[in-house]
Amino acid sequence: MASPIPVVQSGRIRVLKQGSGPLVGPVVYWMFRDQRIRDNWALIHAVDEANKANVPVAIAFNLFDQFLGAKARQLGFMLRGLQKLHSNLENTLQIPFFIFQGEAVDTIPNFLKECGASLLVTDFSPLRDVRSWKEKICERVSESVTVHEVDAHNVVPVWVASNKLEYSAKTIRGKINKLLPEYLIELPAIGPPKIKWLSPNPPIDWPKLIADVVRKGAEVPELEWCEPGEDAALEVLMGSKNGFLTARLKNYSTERNNPLKPQALSGLSPYLHFGQISAQRCALEAHKVRKLYTQAVDTFLEELIVRRELADNFCYYQPRYDSLLGAWEWARKTLMEHASDKREHIYTREQLEKAQTADPLWNASQLEMVHYGKMHGFMRMYWAKKILEWTSGPEEALAITIYLNDKYHIDGRDPSGYVGCMWSICGLHDQGWRERPVFGKIRYMNYAGCKRKFNVDGYISYVKRLVGESKKRKAEVFFDKKAKELRS
Repeated sequence: MASPIPVVQSGRIRVLKQGSGPLVGPVVYWMFRDQRIRDNWALIHAVDEANKANVPVAIAFNLFDQFLGAKARQLGFMLRGLQKLHSNLENTLQIPFFIFQGEAVDTIPNFLKECGASLLVTDFSPLRDVRSWKEKICERVSESVTVHEVDAHNVVPVWVASNKLEYSAKTIRGKINKLLPEYLIELPAIGPPKIKWLSPNPPIDWPKLIADVVRKGAEVPELEWCEPGEDAALEVLMGSKNGFLTARLKNYSTERNNPLKPQALSGLSPYLHFGQISAQRCALEAHKVRKLYTQAVDTFLEELIVRRELADNFCYYQPRYDSLLGAWEWARKTLMEHASDKREHIYTREQLEKAQTADPLWNASQLEMVHYGKMHGFMRMYWAKKILEWTSGPEEALAITIYLNDKYHIDGRDPSGYVGCMWSICGLHDQGWRERPVFGKIRYMNYAGCKRKFNVDGYISYVKRLVGESKKRKAEVFFDKKAKELRS
């Protein structure tokens, strides 16, 4: 008898550890990077394996204490999305959801042992810390447990797209495009597992959990403009009112580099970062409207697939992805040759964080990030390059850039963020340019160049309005809280 056709392509799955025994206990899906029910290859695989073995399936999530410096802004968004996911799970798939706090290297193996699991399915992430946890978990779980890793984040799995560190978008683009017919396919629907989880699903006190995280990370408050969760993500992609593909796509290729036209951008990066929407779903839906807006869709797919997957490729094959040691040799050499060049200004990290520089355009970009949680993509390049120009050397510049990016951006601590910082400061995925002081052969950007591209004064005024609105809302929240305290 022929063996059943796998629901998930074998290229998308890697066996991190082969267990000694058959699949007789439950399947546990350790959700981390892909926090969604719909269009999730890892969840599809977990349910499929459980059904084939006639065993139940559960989802486990581990909440780290301020993971890589995440604050209320990022963790509040994530937990509110997970709260909605938990509710949807109970109403649709009847799969139990367990949330643990502490170190995943302890909580996940302990849970597998308690429930007698035979298979652990996990998301793929190229980040060092996550890969290290997986290695330790593989060592700590019982000999009989199998561990599968599924790349549910990329359209083409990172290890299938390329088996080496790619030099640039040019070198990976052809490889990815060749594999798209095989991997850019419609995802199968998922139904409740055949076998129900027997033990009671412990209640989760979401309001308390969220309040604790928001209080601890209050230094960087939550955002109001960005509604978390899968449904909100789909609304941003293709909602009838202001969806990217339904209302805003036509201006993407012509206006996406204008910081005064933020509506021209997709607005999807927070959802892609937290895995609240699948890049594959975004690409499939974009393909459906390609005949109407060919150039806009092609530009969007280049960013969504080629550039995002190039970032994962870099972080996966270059463990020093956030260090000068991870740059190409030509870039390291030119940066070190110019490290002691005289700078017009030298600012401390604190001055930069508070937007206390002599450049009003740079200050505006920093304030946009601090108060709005998202700096326009074009401004991110200018912002990072100026930090190189205004600090004691490239190592300090890179460290400050990553620190600020991860602290304030809603989509911080992401391969695309690390690669953006490395591109700006270390010439990653770029080429050498005409040599100049401080920058050496790294691509240069300046105020005059920005003035030629967009209305700089208009952008500064736009950010001032954003900051004013943000401060007003904070004051209203503060006084509302004080009034409640006085009444109680």
